[in-house]
Amino acid sequence: MSAAVSYIPLELLDFRKARCFLMTTSPGTVKVIEERFGNIVSGQESTVSYLPLSHIAAQMMDMFLSISYGGCVYFADRDALKGSLVKTLNKVHPTRFIGVPRVYEKFYERLINVESQLPIVKKALLNWARSTALSHYMNLMEGKQSDSLQYKIAKFLVLNKIKHSLGLDQAKIALIGGASVSNEIKKFFMSIDIPLSEVFGMSESTGGHCMATRDDPNVQTVGKPLVDIATKVYNPDDNGVGEICLKSRSVFMGYLNDPDKTKETIDEDGWLHTGDLGTIDDKGYVYITGRSKELIITAGGENVPPVHVENLVKKELPVLSNALLVGEKRKYLVILLTFQVETNPDTGMPSDKLLPVVREWLAGLNVSYTTVQEILDAGPCPIVLEAIEDGIARANKNAISNAQKIQKFAILPQDFSVPTGELGPTFKLKRSFVLGKYSHVIEQLYK
Repeated sequence: MSAAVSYIPLELLDFRKARCFLMTTSPGTVKVIEERFGNIVSGQESTVSYLPLSHIAAQMMDMFLSISYGGCVYFADRDALKGSLVKTLNKVHPTRFIGVPRVYEKFYERLINVESQLPIVKKALLNWARSTALSHYMNLMEGKQSDSLQYKIAKFLVLNKIKHSLGLDQAKIALIGGASVSNEIKKFFMSIDIPLSEVFGMSESTGGHCMATRDDPNVQTVGKPLVDIATKVYNPDDNGVGEICLKSRSVFMGYLNDPDKTKETIDEDGWLHTGDLGTIDDKGYVYITGRSKELIITAGGENVPPVHVENLVKKELPVLSNALLVGEKRKYLVILLTFQVETNPDTGMPSDKLLPVVREWLAGLNVSYTTVQEILDAGPCPIVLEAIEDGIARANKNAISNAQKIQKFAILPQDFSVPTGELGPTFKLKRSFVLGKYSHVIEQLYK
């Protein structure tokens, strides 16, 4: 099979820089995750391994779980995260798949760009099918009856073809985890009949802590904790938001040769402090609102969760690829924006060429730029700036307070990527790197 390799690169097994070791996991952890999965057929499951094997998600999904139920693991090419992953998925058609949010966002961008080039009739049919599927799942989650006939027709005519194009038509479960994910991305994949099950956890807890299923009541929760994991909210505020803590046999013993860091993470009563902020409702569902370390504290002392604000902006301006909020110890908030652009499939480097969906959006503004640089060279283009300002104004209407409203923005000349350093190996945003790289742009916004 040309799209998969049969070896593990030796550099992936280099543990010299490791700060904690999770070389094994308890059978109990694997067992409770299997039970939450459901519908496992021993010896007939398959998955595609493409995340770094130093990542707890890859260790659990690709190694331990596959060993437990006799699954087949296909190792993707080295350039999977640069664009070849879909090719591998189309050869394998796995029954289980896990992706970090950025992977699903790339799938989303790909599908939206294909949709933008469809004829009017086909586009109308697609919109009907997506609306039908989304209503189907939302009704199920709310305990309401769904029009199963329309849903079946939508699957037959449209949705099965979309899933097949992604190589996920055989996937019994599609997991998402590793970073914050917007509700819009979850709803989009529901609309193409791929409901995402969000997973919440960390390496220090052997990966699994909570996992949502398609039967859970809404798209905002990360589900309930796995069996035998005690969970609490530490030091909650008036809205019940505090640090999520957990206690279980799956919690690690500590950081190697770093007792001070260990004491900061595991308190005297054995509770693991995750650093994630959230709430727990009266039914036991866990909701994550942000990272305590990522909170922006303005000059006025206001705590701002950046991911929430960034997602508000991206919801109003779906042509954006990335948004990064700035405002630590500042009088007001600003945001750095990048457009969706084509990516070199061999290197993963973002190009300057705008994707069709962005060019279609620009055409609606009566401008016809094809590259980011053309927009910037035009002033930046005042028409584009006004459209972005309008989108940010709409996002600001949903801000929790005036302090969480964005005052200024800047369009960056290049999208974020792994090769250029803004994203980590699992597509996590490296905020401190971006702040340093574009410090000159940020300073201009505060003049």
